[in-house]
Amino acid sequence: MKLAVAQINCTVGDLGGNAAKILACAEQARQQGAHLLLAPELSLCGYPPEDLLLRDGFYRACAQTLSELAGKTSGIAVVVGHPHEQGGKRYNAASLLRDGAIAATYLKHELPNYAVFDEKRYFDHGSEPCVFEMEGIRFALNICADIWEPDAARQARDAGAQVLLVLNASPYAIGKQEARYQVIRERIAETGLAVVYANLACGQDELIFDGGSFAMDRHGSLTAQGRHFEEALLMLEIRGDLRPDGEKVAALSEEAGVYRALCLGVRDYIGKNRFPGVLLGLSGGIDSALTLAIAADALGADKVHAVMMPSPYTAQISLDDSREMVKILGVRYDELPIEAMFRSYLSTLETAFAGRAVDTTEENLQARIRGTLLMALSNKLGSLVLTTGNKSEMTVGYATLYGDMAGGLAVLKDVSKTLVYRLARYRNTLGQVIPERIITRPPSAELRADQTDQDSLPPYDVLDAIMACYVEQNLAIPEIIARGYAEADVRRVVHLVRISEYKRRQSAVGIRVTERSYGKDWRYPITVRYQDDF
Repeated sequence: MKLAVAQINCTVGDLGGNAAKILACAEQARQQGAHLLLAPELSLCGYPPEDLLLRDGFYRACAQTLSELAGKTSGIAVVVGHPHEQGGKRYNAASLLRDGAIAATYLKHELPNYAVFDEKRYFDHGSEPCVFEMEGIRFALNICADIWEPDAARQARDAGAQVLLVLNASPYAIGKQEARYQVIRERIAETGLAVVYANLACGQDELIFDGGSFAMDRHGSLTAQGRHFEEALLMLEIRGDLRPDGEKVAALSEEAGVYRALCLGVRDYIGKNRFPGVLLGLSGGIDSALTLAIAADALGADKVHAVMMPSPYTAQISLDDSREMVKILGVRYDELPIEAMFRSYLSTLETAFAGRAVDTTEENLQARIRGTLLMALSNKLGSLVLTTGNKSEMTVGYATLYGDMAGGLAVLKDVSKTLVYRLARYRNTLGQVIPERIITRPPSAELRADQTDQDSLPPYDVLDAIMACYVEQNLAIPEIIARGYAEADVRRVVHLVRISEYKRRQSAVGIRVTERSYGKDWRYPITVRYQDDF
């Protein structure tokens, strides 16, 4: 018996477009001899629909599209995920489309309500298994979070299932695929069921769905592994021993996975929101260089516009390295010096600033001039401004509101500074595009003479380690100190995290690549007096 997994790129709310993709996959799978096509969770409407799920009309539109899709399905059965309204309640559902009709519907049992998930806001729990037979094999359905708990899979086994089909909209994070394997193997050990796992492959605002659909046999052996970060039709053949065999692609390195996630995030955010291209400010530093490389790889050089805005503190090597990189990539490049504007600002503010020493105010003025210029170009040309700050900077507030934070998509918002360096090295293994000096020179904002980042911050390896403990692992200050970090550094970083929340709340949406990003899964109060000593 042959079945296929439709690992597709869905767009939230594009019901007709998503249905057309599912139908095209069904026809392609049918031509290759498949009897059944498995599409991902909520693939009919895209994931996550968020508060569209509070609108009655959205459910009616989804029901109509599902009915139309069922009527067009011929010669192959299709399992598709969709929102479902029944008996005055709303569910995250999956339906079996067979012989031109909706043959069965499964209602998701486990509703995740943590991290980026808030399904309890929208859905009610299902409670019954859904088992159907095809070509002599009994299949059951689970939806994403169902498989992370034992009950739904056990119910499927007890109802006579032999193979478990799992529809997913599982967001990417570093290490996530290994976690999926582990959970599936736990369910297999408990139930003895073979498992087919279907995932989306797309970007949706801050979330990345990395594909990587796979199958395991009844013993927990990986029998098929689909591609990562791209659409694919994974063909499987289930043999007499219920082993779902198919192609196996190689696993990606951590750096390759993150880089491809960022490229997919940029490509889908720009493409799905119909921006003609992107703008970004180049500084000669590693963050803007990596952002430029990602943008060019994701969109093509013709859709990328880099702007260098030198000030009196910009080093000549920053200009030289930026010119070299844009020449390699072939992107549009402009230089807009800001010295005259900076001096005009200082002249206008001279009386108001009288008697006060020069400080970070003058540094931030330069960043805000640059932000104004980039937003003016965006306004005139229609391109979206990409911000270039990294997670380490966002953690401690080492960024300027309405300056370098000005923009529409923060590409590196969830990428630590130490990971930025690793990604730059990785990108250069694919072809040298980032000049070596950008990677090796000490990082500097170049907003005053002889400035380096470490004038204001702990070393990045220390900062990033403390950030991972506090932000991503939720450890308390004493626990972090017990891991060997200096108490002064820990308290300094935690203090900066706390006082910078008002900045992060105003920052652009950023692509999520860790299990705790500064997006939907970070909800800290701005006004707070709690001290983290316990």
